[in-house]
Amino acid sequence: MANENPLDRLFATIATRKAAGDVSSSYTAKLLSEGVEKCAKKFGEEAVETVIAAMSGDKAHLAAESGDVLYHLLVLWAAAGITPDDVYAQLQKRESQSGLAEKAARPK
Repeated sequence: MANENPLDRLFATIATRKAAGDVSSSYTAKLLSEGVEKCAKKFGEEAVETVIAAMSGDKAHLAAESGDVLYHLLVLWAAAGITPDDVYAQLQKRESQSGLAEKAARPK
């Protein structure tokens, strides 16, 4: 995985904290030590806060909450054992297909 963009760099930091496992000095390591369910719950909480910020019309608040939601999404990916490259591959598969066609092709 190339560390060319901020999400890749952040994921690399999260992976380093996960490997170190120092729950006494790292919020990331502590969150990861609590498992996928806790990471998913925290991501959901941050997603709701992001929606609320979007509805408020406060762009600075939305940007801050968006940073939180992206961080917690990456933590969730690390907890679940996937990488940004896994997600990028899925996105790349969808680039040549319209969203409506992709949705229609999903199993019912």
